Amino acid sequence: MFNKQELIDFCETARSNYLDHISIDCVVFGFHEGQLKVLGLKIKNEASWYLPGGFVMKDEPIEMAANRILKERTGLDEIFLQQFRVFGDPDRARPHHDMYKDMLPPEENWFSMRFLTIGYYALVDFVHVNPTPDGHSESCTWYDLTDLPDFKLDHAQIIKSALDTLRLQLNYQPIGYNLMPKEFTMPELQKLYETILDKKLDRRNFQRRMLGFGILNRSEQPRKGGAHKAPYLYSFDLKNYQNALKEGLKGGW
Repeated sequence: MFNKQELIDFCETARSNYLDHISIDCVVFGFHEGQLKVLGLKIKNEASWYLPGGFVMKDEPIEMAANRILKERTGLDEIFLQQFRVFGDPDRARPHHDMYKDMLPPEENWFSMRFLTIGYYALVDFVHVNPTPDGHSESCTWYDLTDLPDFKLDHAQIIKSALDTLRLQLNYQPIGYNLMPKEFTMPELQKLYETILDKKLDRRNFQRRMLGFGILNRSEQPRKGGAHKAPYLYSFDLKNYQNALKEGLKGGW
């Protein structure tokens, strides 16, 4: 939350550098210990949480703006990003308007404008992310999808829409390269799909379908350790995976 002088300084900078009426909000998904995670930001002096987001510079492509925003929050240069929806309810940013309406007259307060926000979801390797708060935040933290904090504005709706889109994508595109470690077992990959879809999948059917897509390489040696038969390790065949992203997969889950 800004004090009056911080608000004045921010509005001056925003009018000079950013496009009016347009923002970006990103749902960053990670997968760790069998749980789908979402990255959240806690703003200074506020109890609520927000999605990583920001504004578009006047001479900046929108995709570049989304990558810039996420690099600042995650430390990653190359991120799988998918634009999925524009959110434009007239009252979506009203809590911000009300919060700052007494500090500046409307014509001077950049937050008094109506904002459309472009929703992106990102898929990242949890262990490689360095969650970093920005200058207006006190915390940047992972949360389990099943135990999210109170998100401000319409950010809970944005998360739900991103998850619905991700589930739909599973029907025609591969998922996993950006979420799984370099090597993994078939049960670990199945757990990722079950977590996203929120339902159990038949083990044999899952393995047959995944191998049928031709996007996995199996290691020659199984994983070492454990009392039971060690499972084989798999990795993604990047060339075939990229082709599947472009050409699509047949069938659904």
